[in-house]
Amino acid sequence: MPELPEVETVRRGLAPFMEGASVKKVEVRDRRLRWPIAKDFEKRLTGKTIDGLGRRAKYLLADLSSGDVLIMHLGMSGSFRVGQDAKPGLYYHERSKSTAHDHVVFHLSNGATVTFNDPRRFGSMKLVPRAKLEHEPLLRSLGPEPLGNEFDAAMLAAACARKKTSLKAALSDQRVVAGLGNIYVCEALFRARLSPKRIASTIADRNGKPNQRAQALVEAIKAVLNDAIKAGGSSLRDHRRADGSLGDFQHNFQVYDREGEPCPNCKGKVKRIVQTGRSTFYCPRCQK
Repeated sequence: MPELPEVETVRRGLAPFMEGASVKKVEVRDRRLRWPIAKDFEKRLTGKTIDGLGRRAKYLLADLSSGDVLIMHLGMSGSFRVGQDAKPGLYYHERSKSTAHDHVVFHLSNGATVTFNDPRRFGSMKLVPRAKLEHEPLLRSLGPEPLGNEFDAAMLAAACARKKTSLKAALSDQRVVAGLGNIYVCEALFRARLSPKRIASTIADRNGKPNQRAQALVEAIKAVLNDAIKAGGSSLRDHRRADGSLGDFQHNFQVYDREGEPCPNCKGKVKRIVQTGRSTFYCPRCQK
């Protein structure tokens, strides 16, 4: 499942083509995404200008001149491509020429076409009036943006203060912090030298105030996400940037998917355990 850096990378790739353009035509070739695309989807989009393309957690948000917001999620295998002549990037892998999984095509006033391809159909597209966005079920329970100015040690400590779950489970909870997933939680915990098995409440004192662990963890989260965005995200299976290129951050993993390999810091061995049904990678010697 793409995490925050992958979605932000896609947003940055699409923004130059979509922002400021109007939608001349929408082709919905298959309405059977994670939730069926609404019957009035094409009508509500056609002729509308895309005033901005933003992101909330793992969702792309297109602000429309009509006052609607188009909420888009990549799901497990979704990707966007722009036109037919996008220049290949550094880690380019040629896309399949099959259009069997091209489910939605946006034809824009600037001549670009933006196509959503999703073999597994776990992605989604939904139009919501902006006035009702804060009450939208997909978004209303999300925690703070980890790269936002308001996200700091105090906020994270307060969210974890009474949690008896593991630190790994707490950080993976989208209500605690939005956009993080398995990869970047493992990498952030390694940078902060904190064990994924540590009880979440131990990053706060008895009054819910942050301690040094909380400060180190917030700094690590922000650093690993910024590094991943600069690298175009991580491409393990399905992630592609809008120009077809692969992300590069998977070459920089320090612990994720490196079971049995030497720890970059202490030369101990990276260990793999299972937490809440997901693989966790960490260094038992470095992370306490």
